[in-house]
Amino acid sequence: MSTDRPVSRALLSVSDKTGIVDFARALADLGVALVSTGGTYKTLKDAGLAVTEVAELTGFPEMMDGRVKTLHPKVHGGLLAIRGNEEHEAAARTHGILPIDLLVVNLYPFEATIARGASWEDTIENIDIGGPAMIRAASKNHDAVTVVVDGADYAPVLEAMRANKGATTLDLRRRLAAKAYARTAAYDAAISTWLFEQLGETATPSRAFGGTLAQGLRYGENPHQWAAFYKTAQGANPRPGVATIRQLQGKELSYNNLNDTDAAYELVGEFDPARTAAVAIIKHANPCGVAEGPDLLAAYEKALACDPVSAFGGIVALNRTLDAEAAKKIVEIFTEVIIAPDATEEAKAIVAAKKNLRLLLAGGLPDPKAPGVIVKSVAGGLLVQSRDNAVVDAMDLKVVTKRAPTAQELTDLRFAFRVAKHVKSNTIVYAKDGATVGIGAGQMSRVDSARIAARKAQDAAEAGGWAVPLTKGSVVASDAFFPFADGLLAAVEAGATAVIQPGGSMRDQEVIDAADAAGLAMVFTGVRHFRH
Repeated sequence: MSTDRPVSRALLSVSDKTGIVDFARALADLGVALVSTGGTYKTLKDAGLAVTEVAELTGFPEMMDGRVKTLHPKVHGGLLAIRGNEEHEAAARTHGILPIDLLVVNLYPFEATIARGASWEDTIENIDIGGPAMIRAASKNHDAVTVVVDGADYAPVLEAMRANKGATTLDLRRRLAAKAYARTAAYDAAISTWLFEQLGETATPSRAFGGTLAQGLRYGENPHQWAAFYKTAQGANPRPGVATIRQLQGKELSYNNLNDTDAAYELVGEFDPARTAAVAIIKHANPCGVAEGPDLLAAYEKALACDPVSAFGGIVALNRTLDAEAAKKIVEIFTEVIIAPDATEEAKAIVAAKKNLRLLLAGGLPDPKAPGVIVKSVAGGLLVQSRDNAVVDAMDLKVVTKRAPTAQELTDLRFAFRVAKHVKSNTIVYAKDGATVGIGAGQMSRVDSARIAARKAQDAAEAGGWAVPLTKGSVVASDAFFPFADGLLAAVEAGATAVIQPGGSMRDQEVIDAADAAGLAMVFTGVRHFRH
């Protein structure tokens, strides 16, 4: 028995009318009867097509500002009736229900409505009811009904019908049904997320997440893993970053590129461009050098000095418009990605000489204080938490040692803690004069992080020809408290003179005593920045 299903009647009801006239005309040329609603009916009628208004099909007028038009048995019966089922076909004959073989619907633009910051009333009016109901009905009955929710599928449907004497194949109908259910799921997720945000609710009994495909990726973290990038619905002020980038040049972005670029840009967003230029160099989602300076060139040179070996093949993020001077320096070594709010024409031309280097312009900087949600999959579920939007400038720093930090130490302590927020735990960051000079990331013990950071600083000193590593006379930040004094003592050995840490350990006093014995200044933030 053939699984091909001929299309004799189509119902078209679209919000986005791009391409609908050409598609409908092609359907009519294939002998398909057209039924339509409201604005779509008028569009097709004005184009000279023979089309039946849905009110004529149902015998019931559209009403309540169009809220009620397709929620009718003659629509849903036509979509849901099982072909070849005697009971269904008898009911259809009794009630004058005609089969609908093709449904074309794209939904009210809810996501675009919230993106433009519409009022509550306008946003509610852009929640589609009849559209999702029809889509779900047609998708359930995909054994007989073809459902189209994306204009990109007009051509494949026509191609199939022309190749199969006006019929569609079961394989095509199944793929389109899966796509349709994914669309309604993402649509409902956008609505529920927006409503919860308006209400300020967090740990809700059910939570939906959805997105639209932005890019199919060659593979994931490793070649044997599949990957894709989906964009979620954004409000009136979308967060600048990987979802807003405009790629000017370079190879296609990979999963790892996107992940690392997101980490880099979130970090550099901590630095207000009106106050200072800042540059972050990222490798495997961890910074290998971060610095601020009077301009991007100075900041980049300081950031690079922290770990020039690891910077090779890294991601460079800038908090200001990329200029020619910085661009010339950055392209001297192999770099995977440069991301900035914008770039000058001269800088673009300089980067263009490196054809594989991706230049991404995000159009703005992410606000580190803005709320948001982070989702991580675990076996059998999802872990959901709010974004870490605590910023050191808003923290009440408490001096806990006999010696208070100097003004310069305090400036560098804030800088170091700002960076530590974006380093994988356990985290130790040495900083001096507005630049990282040693970073220890992702170790199982904090003392190991302190020693690795010092070792990398020693390597950088040898590469730079310096007499002593820059950790001498630096400050040090820890993302969480020191559980024992050994981690602090390792920082003392490296040459640190001041410490910033959250505090809160049962052995805080032991650590404070060790700091006093070494002549260190230490401040507690009361805020932890674990990043796993």
